[in-house]
Amino acid sequence: MPAPILPSLSFAKTAPAHTDAVVIGVTGTAEAPVAVGVPAAVAKAVEKALGRPLAEVLHAAGASSTVGATQVVVAGKDVRLIAVGLGEEEPTPAQLRTAAGAAVRAAGSLPDKGLSITVSLAVTEPEAAQAVAEGALLGAYRYDPISSKDNPHAIAAITQVTGGKQEVERAARFGAAVAKAVAQAREWVNLPPNLLHPASFADAAKEHVRDSRVTVEVLDERALAKAGYGGILAVGGGSSRAPRLVRYSYAPRGAKTHIALVGKGITFDSGGLNIKPGDSMSTMKCDMAGAAAVLAATRAIAELGLRVKVTAYAPMAENLPSDSAYRPSDVITMYGGVTVENANCDAEGRLVMADALARSVEDMPDLVLDVATLTGACMVALGSDIAGVLGNDEGLVDQVLAAAEAAGDKMWPLPIPDGADSELKSTVADLRSTGPRMGGALYAAAFLQQFVADLDWVHLDIAGPAFREGQPKGHFSTGGTGAAVATLITLAQSYAN
Repeated sequence: MPAPILPSLSFAKTAPAHTDAVVIGVTGTAEAPVAVGVPAAVAKAVEKALGRPLAEVLHAAGASSTVGATQVVVAGKDVRLIAVGLGEEEPTPAQLRTAAGAAVRAAGSLPDKGLSITVSLAVTEPEAAQAVAEGALLGAYRYDPISSKDNPHAIAAITQVTGGKQEVERAARFGAAVAKAVAQAREWVNLPPNLLHPASFADAAKEHVRDSRVTVEVLDERALAKAGYGGILAVGGGSSRAPRLVRYSYAPRGAKTHIALVGKGITFDSGGLNIKPGDSMSTMKCDMAGAAAVLAATRAIAELGLRVKVTAYAPMAENLPSDSAYRPSDVITMYGGVTVENANCDAEGRLVMADALARSVEDMPDLVLDVATLTGACMVALGSDIAGVLGNDEGLVDQVLAAAEAAGDKMWPLPIPDGADSELKSTVADLRSTGPRMGGALYAAAFLQQFVADLDWVHLDIAGPAFREGQPKGHFSTGGTGAAVATLITLAQSYAN
C-alpha cells in the first residue's frame, strides 16, 4: 500500500539562485500591500521585467494581506511569484500554516510539472518555522486518484528559507516530520474501503513501522476470540473481512512517562442492522480516522526520538449487515469480562474502543488518550471543524487543549455529566451501550470511561474534523484531514521535555 507522495523539503539560509517559483508574504492594506520575505534578486528581476516597483506590481495584481489569499505574479519567462496574505499584523503560527499551505497549493496549479519552489516568508522564530514547514508540505499533499491515466505531481521539491539559525531549522525539520505523519493519516482515510479493510489496514500498519523503533503485534480473529475481545468480534461479525487489533509499542531508553493511545478503526460503517441512510454512508470510509491518527503519530514520535513511552491500540473492523451481524439487544462480553447490552448497531465505535481501552489499562500507562470519529452528536454541538475533548481530569483536558492549540487542531472541551453512569444501566447486562439521545457525545464518552479503570484518561471525538467535504483551504485538502495527529505528537513532545 503506497505511502503519500510529498515533495522533498530542504532548508537554506537564503533563497537559491535557481527556482521555478518563489512564495512571498503580503501584509499591510489593500491600498498599500507590503511584501515580506522577498529575495533581493527576485525583487530586482520583477522590477526590471515590469518596469515598476514590486509594491505597485502587487497592488495592480490584487495581492491581499487576507490570510491565505494567493495571487500568482508572472514577470518575464523566468520569474514567478506566489504572493500569499499573512494578515495585517505579525502572523501567528496558525496563520503561517494556513498561508504556506495555500501558497504551495497555488503553485501546484501552475501548468508545469515537477516544479521546484522556494518558500520565503521571513520567519525567524522556531514555532513559526515549524508551522511553515507543516503548511508547505500539507498544502502539497494530494490523494492520487485510482486511474489508468498518469497524473504527475506539480511540485517535486520545496526549499524553505530559514535564515541559517540552527534552532529555526531544527523546528522546521520537526514540522516536516509532523506533516509527514498527518499526510499518512490522510492517505489511509482517503483509501476506498474495498482496498482498506481490517486485514489490509493491519498489513499497512505493520509495513509503516518496518524500519522504525516501533514494535508491532497484530491479533487476527482467532487470537481475538481466544483473548475474549467480544466488542471487536461482535462489530466485525457481519463482514466476511474479519477484524484485527493492532498494537504498537515504542519504549525509548530514559522515558519517564508512558502514554497509551487508542484509535477507532472502523474501515467502513454501514450502520450494521441499524443501517444508515444512503446519503450518510458515502463518507464512512473515514470511520477509521482515529486509528490512522494514533498509528501515524506513534511512528512520528519514534522517528523524532521523543523520550516518552507510547503504546498504541487500533481495533479494526468493518460494520456490515448480514445473517452473522450482531443485533440490537444482544449482550456482548467485552475484554475483561464486563457485559454490555447493545442498544444500536450504529453505535459500534464505542464497542471496539471499549475492548481496546480495557486492554490498554493492563499496560499501566500514566495517561490513556483515545481518538475516535465517535458521534454525530459531537458535530451537532461543535460543527464540522472542531473536535470535542472530554476526560476524567480537568487539568489533563486543559493540557490536551493546549497541545491542540499549538498544533493547529481546533478542539473544545465538553463535560461528562454527573450521574451519567446511571443513564447507562441495563436490566440484562452490566451496561447498556447508549444513553439519552440528547447529549449523545457526552454519554458515549461516559460509556468509554467505564473501561479505563481509575487511570487518567482523555477522549477526543473527531467526528467532525476528520473528513473535509468542501473545497481545499489553507493546508487542508478535501477528504481526510489527519485530525489530531499533530496534537498527539505535540503532547508527546511536552511529556518528553
